[in-house]
Amino acid sequence: MELKQIVPNWDLLPIENEEVPNIEDFKGKPLLILFFNLGCPGCKGRALPYANRIIVENGNKVNVLGIHTRFEGPEYTKSDFDMAKLEYHIRFPFYIDQNMAETFHKYLAGGTPHWILIDKEGKLEYSIFGSDPNNALLRLDFKINELVGEKLV
Repeated sequence: MELKQIVPNWDLLPIENEEVPNIEDFKGKPLLILFFNLGCPGCKGRALPYANRIIVENGNKVNVLGIHTRFEGPEYTKSDFDMAKLEYHIRFPFYIDQNMAETFHKYLAGGTPHWILIDKEGKLEYSIFGSDPNNALLRLDFKINELVGEKLV
């Protein structure tokens, strides 16, 4: 996917019996997508807390959505997801990537955690792999602040 290109819809499965939203449902404000896996230490230790922080700090200015993807490793059950939601205080909706990693591959993700930042019109603004606070997460902070119109001091 190229920058400023409209992001295609995802192929996700619900964890509960809820309806999976379409990407169009998030137009109107930026959307941060986190590809993660419960077997990924960087996802659990840095990415999930970062995604939660984005929600707390930005309120309703940014949407956050998680996609649990699995290109290797064990399958996880609904019980595993329920426990993770409590243990990591996940404050955003998340879904399972269809066929293990269909959306992951469609969005050209590089591993987990991988971040996709979409502008309010549904266009790709940024794509980055990793959870290093001094690299990937710092860059995401700058991009998110640009999109919500806030200046860093």
